[in-house]
Amino acid sequence: MVLTMEKMQDTFDPKPRKFIVWLFVVSSTIMFGGFTSYYLVFAASKGKGHGLVLPDAFIYSSLVIIASSITLVLASKALRKLNFSLQRNMLWITVILAIAFGVMQFNAWGSMVRTGATLVGNNAAISFIYVVSGMHLLHIIGGVGLIINALAGSYKSLPVAKVQYRMEIASIFWHFIDILWIYLYVFLLLNR
Repeated sequence: MVLTMEKMQDTFDPKPRKFIVWLFVVSSTIMFGGFTSYYLVFAASKGKGHGLVLPDAFIYSSLVIIASSITLVLASKALRKLNFSLQRNMLWITVILAIAFGVMQFNAWGSMVRTGATLVGNNAAISFIYVVSGMHLLHIIGGVGLIINALAGSYKSLPVAKVQYRMEIASIFWHFIDILWIYLYVFLLLNR
């Protein structure tokens, strides 16, 4: 049986694509698990942690990323009710909060540099803070791309199933990086 391009485009199966997103989530979890395991082994061998009081910008950015997850949930609920206008508004707010999170991360790094805690120095534990927060920020950029993709889908005249798929992919990834940041922040607090 030969499928024409038209019929192939009409059949939309999101499962393989969702699986790829879940694979990325698992591989990222393993990567950050490796980072934190390295830190624990390093700190145990030196008998000390990073010794810093974390910048206040980290706690504020944690609150901002939690708020962004809430707005993304509200966008998903709006989509389920086919309220595209509310969905778009909540997605725009999520993007703005994500950008605010990134700005706060840069402010936190600036604060650390002003206290003498530089990326390259004599304390690898301090460098670890830059590495994990920087890698997380790269994930945030990817998440913003997925949210913008969901936002663009809400403006196009796509079938509702495709709009929901884009929203679901963005939600899976965004909530993962939200939980990941909370984990990293608590880890850094507990391992000073």
